[in-house]
Order: sequence, then structure tokens, then C-alpha cells
Amino acid sequence: MITRAMVYCTQVCPYIAIDLGFFSREVLELGIVVHSVVIGLSLGGSNNTCTIKPLVAVLCFHQMFEGMGLGGCILQYKFFKKAMMVFFFSVTTPFGIALGIALSSVYKENSPSSLITVGLLNASSAGLLIYMALVDLLSADFMGPKLQGSIKLQIKAYIAVLLGAGGMLLMAKWALYINLI
Repeated sequence: MITRAMVYCTQVCPYIAIDLGFFSREVLELGIVVHSVVIGLSLGGSNNTCTIKPLVAVLCFHQMFEGMGLGGCILQYKFFKKAMMVFFFSVTTPFGIALGIALSSVYKENSPSSLITVGLLNASSAGLLIYMALVDLLSADFMGPKLQGSIKLQIKAYIAVLLGAGGMLLMAKWALYINLI
């Protein structure tokens, strides 16, 4: 089976055809799992209803799109591995929420140690997810023969990426605006 990573590797260096698909799917799952636990921690550890309401709305959309993105990678596995990855994706956010609720009496959102911990976890998961998006997912799509053969399709793909990034920016600004009110 030819994966996106193999296509990309053979285009960058045609003499080497290494299947990096397994590693890339594992890194993507790791980034999403860490990110989901951090989201659950912030939702479960929050005592302010003005913070909880927008977080639940954002969490629903966020998890839906994250699940759709991860679903494409999960489909390439055999049944046991699929079931295990679906289980971890399904359990991590509720686990983070339960952990946040359990730690809410001890957890202080604005203490330096919790800010550093959440910052490090967010930075590591964001770095993993940005790496996966740029290096594995987008580059493989943009370097594919179908997109390379058509300037119109390339322009449409760039516009779609920019619209997606703009939509995420608007949702982030909305969530920030709701939190500040």
C-alpha cells in the first residue's frame, strides 16, 4: 500500500522509498491525545460558568473535526489497532475532564506551576500537530501529481487552506471574546 509519506519521500528523493506512514499516524494520534487531555483538564478544572459554556461549544466542534482528520489515518489499520486508536481518542477528553474535576479543589488556574504545565503540554501537542499538518498531510497533498499538474487546482487548494485557517481564526477570536465578557 502506498501512503502519503511514501509518495512525498519518493518525490523528494526518488532513490529512497521509506514508508513513514506508521510513524506519522502514531505521532498524529499522540498529538491529538495530549491535546484532548489538556482541553479536558481546562474544562474540568474551570469553576466559572462563563468559561464552561463556550468551552463546551468549542469542544464539540473541535472534537468533531479532529475525529474526522484522525479517521482518515485510522482507516488504514487492521481492526484491533483501529479499535485501540478509536478507544484512546474517545476516552482522552472525558479522562481529562474527570481529572480536572478531581483536581479542581487543588488546581489553581493562575498559579505559576499550573500555567507552566499547561503551557508545556499545549506547546508540545501544538508542535506535533503543526508538524503533522505541514510535513505529512499538506505537503503530501500539495506535492501529489494531481495537484502539480493543474495551476487552477493549486490555486483552489491554497484558497481552501487559507479559508480553513481563517475559519479557525474566527472561531478562536469568538471563543476569546466570549471568555472576556
